[in-house]
Amino acid sequence: MKLEGKVALVTGSSQGIGQAIATRLAQEGADVVIDYRSHPDGAKDTLAKVEATGRNGHIVQADLSSVSNVRKLVSEGVQHFGKLDILVNNAGIDGKNADFWNITEADYDAVLNINLKGTFFTTQAFVQHLIETKRTGKIINISSTHEEMAFPHFTSYCASKGGVKMMMRNLAVQLGSLGITVNNIAPGAIETPINTKLLNDPVKLNSLKQNIPLGRLGTPDDIAPMVVFLASAAADYITGSTFFVDGGLIRNYHEQ
Repeated sequence: MKLEGKVALVTGSSQGIGQAIATRLAQEGADVVIDYRSHPDGAKDTLAKVEATGRNGHIVQADLSSVSNVRKLVSEGVQHFGKLDILVNNAGIDGKNADFWNITEADYDAVLNINLKGTFFTTQAFVQHLIETKRTGKIINISSTHEEMAFPHFTSYCASKGGVKMMMRNLAVQLGSLGITVNNIAPGAIETPINTKLLNDPVKLNSLKQNIPLGRLGTPDDIAPMVVFLASAAADYITGSTFFVDGGLIRNYHEQ
């Protein structure tokens, strides 16, 4: 197993991509801190999947828009398992589909507070733990193709993911001497609960598939193996990079 003896914290791991990541990390030998904001039943389901692999899980409820909640999440994970080795910043929201000129402060804050502020301060707390314990570690952000690609009507979302891209690049430089690597994974269109409306709209779904060279949407299980790779010793010399897992979408996208 690639991650035996490691402890991973996966934010937003009660469903979708986060749940798949938590499960796959456990399959590779890691114990997992499972974070959720408002889906406790999903977190329990993730815990069951983790424990089915023979590994241990621990659930913590935290709203990542709150720095005090972020610090509680990291400290409870450390208290339960004794350490953290891997951080996967997965939690995120798309936000409101609206024209730029109609976005409110509340709309903007909802997206930036989770996607960027939450990722920033969770990473900070994790790095502080590694420095205090004099250990190396892995940080993996689940970003989006929209850290690079325009997404009309979702400007706040694109701004948040663009911010995560530059945060990753900056931290890769700053934390490299400490043996801490930082990388992004940028999923394309993935079959998750957040895309339920799209999945039930055959016209829009077919139009999107025509933009994907591999001809299908991805699944959470397409993302999880890349997380395992970046969390493993095989990726010890990789930092400051974004890995697109999108079926080629970013190279072929045309806004309809």
